[in-house]
Amino acid sequence: MRSEKILEMLNEQLNRELFSAYFYTAMEAYFASQNLDGFAHFFMVQTKEELDHARLIFNYINKIGGRVILKELKQPKIDYSSPTEVFELALSHERFITSSIHEIAKAALEEKDLTTHNFLQWFINEQAEEEETMDKILRKLKFIKEDPSGLLFLDKELSTRVYTPPSILQEN
Repeated sequence: MRSEKILEMLNEQLNRELFSAYFYTAMEAYFASQNLDGFAHFFMVQTKEELDHARLIFNYINKIGGRVILKELKQPKIDYSSPTEVFELALSHERFITSSIHEIAKAALEEKDLTTHNFLQWFINEQAEEEETMDKILRKLKFIKEDPSGLLFLDKELSTRVYTPPSILQEN
């Protein structure tokens, strides 16, 4: 069994991942209400990925003999001024998640919990991709300055995103 500190940090991260799914569902709803179905689709896929992340941590906590502790989720922001604002918030959120995962990884190393540290490597790599994706879309939005034709072109591009469950989920 892991230290209480590591288990507490993993449970906090599990709850952050569940909030992330809620956070992105709110963004999906916003875009659906704006008839930007490609953007809505993008955040629907993002929600599924966050639920996968939560499931991975849930499974890991149980695997190492810990107890999963679910907490109340706060309501995410539901009103946005623009697609650019949505992606600014999404990028900021992903940076926060990256930071929290790094903190758990550092704590695991300090406690010589190499198994947990190794488990977190997948998340560290995943977060780099998450930040890159949000940043790339945000830069496109800033470039097109929310010109309607540019926005519709990006909407069509985002509609092609495909959800693929992580292979690590099948292993756990």
